[in-house]
Order: sequence, then C-alpha cells, then structure tokens
Amino acid sequence: MPYECILTETDGAVAVITLNRPDALNAFNRQLMDELTDAVKKFEADDAIGCMVVTGSEKAFAAGADIKEMADKDYIDVLKEDFITANWEEASRARKPIIAAVAGYALGGGCELALMCDFIIAGDNAKFGQPEISIGAMPGAGGTQRLARFIGKSKAMEMCLTGRMMDAEEAERCGLVSRIVPKGELREEAMRVAKQIAGFSRPITILTKESVNRAFETTLAEGVRFERRVFHSVFAFEDQKEGMAAFAEKRKPVFKNR
Repeated sequence: MPYECILTETDGAVAVITLNRPDALNAFNRQLMDELTDAVKKFEADDAIGCMVVTGSEKAFAAGADIKEMADKDYIDVLKEDFITANWEEASRARKPIIAAVAGYALGGGCELALMCDFIIAGDNAKFGQPEISIGAMPGAGGTQRLARFIGKSKAMEMCLTGRMMDAEEAERCGLVSRIVPKGELREEAMRVAKQIAGFSRPITILTKESVNRAFETTLAEGVRFERRVFHSVFAFEDQKEGMAAFAEKRKPVFKNR
C-alpha cells in the first residue's frame, strides 16, 4: 500500500519506519496506524531485515491519538471497529526486534507505542506522558499496564492520574528508556545498535526476545524453565556451531540464520 503518514527505508538489514504527520505532531489517526501496521508486517516478513527502528521527528515522536478523529465516537463505534486492537498493536506482536528512537514528545498513544517496542533509546529532549485523564479519558493502548511493568506502580499511577510528563533523565533513572543520547545523534545511535542486532543470528535474536518477554508473563520458576528449554534448543542451530567455532578460532562469525 502507498504510504502518506509514514516514511520507510532500509539500510542493510535494518528497516526504519518514520512517523510523518508533522502538522499534527505525528498524532495517530486511522490512516497512520493502518500504514504502520502494514509496514511492520512487511518488514517482519522480509528475510533480509533483522531489526526495525520506529522513530518520529526531533520535535515529536508522537503526541498521542488524533483527538479530532476520536471525539465523536460512541461506545458502539469503538466496540464494532475494535478500536486500538484492530490496528495499533502490530509492534507488540513482531518477532523481530524493534527499537523506539524517541525525541521530543511521546504522549498518550505515542508513549504506548514506544512501550510496545523492545527498548527505547531517547534523545535528551524526550518527554513521556499519559495525559488522557486531562481530556476525560484514560490510557487504552497499554499505558496502565506496560508503563506499570516498566517503572513500577507508584510512578505509573501518578503519571496516569495526573498527566505529568517525565523527562528523559527521569525516564532513564526509572528504567523506561535504556539510555539517553543527544537529540542530534539519536538516529545515528539507534541505527548503530539496530545494525549490531541485525548482524547476529536472526533465529537466536527472536528466541532471546521471546525469552525476555516471557519474564513479564509468568512466574520466575516457569520463566527459567522456559529459558532453559530455549537455550537447549539453540544447540540444534548451525549458527551456534559457527559462533562458538569462531570464538575459539578468534575470528568474526559468519551467521547463516539457521
């Protein structure tokens, strides 16, 4: 499908999806989310791609959902169209790693989209928030759930009940973002990390991501049991043999993704 609200490009084994509604601070309307869903699915199915980066502009990653598009909806409307579930959550379902490169505002749905990605690299001007309560609503794309898992109940409750924004330094301190870089270097650093990930064995990155995510879905004992079985399984991969042989021979491994 042709894209009007996002830009896509590839650089080697990395795909970049840039949210592109500058006049609306990249607010999510149906078209943008349909296009984002399509792009993530396309890159997920492309064997040449090993990692994705989702980003916005220096001013705004995304300022949330498009309120003008939402304002007149009734309960029956959002129920029938399965609002949010239908086309917002593809990033959370992708098996390949996805990095959110966040500069400027990541508010409401923008914060929630960043949380759906595997980790966040933030520009030093990034601001995160769930301000829905100020317009008579509440988070609906995982804000009350993923945010609490990332930063704990107290801070998540405060942010959701007051709409307070969190700057990049606070976000790093409480584990919301992996690290902060100068906003002018954000894309370069996100690409560097994405290329590093894409250079590893694709099946093993998928299994590693799945194992980390399992930690949020089960008990410690069950999670460790899952990890152990997955760890045992990698000994069936050619890439495991190549990686360990290369280490022993003091050379760079050549992974074949099998």
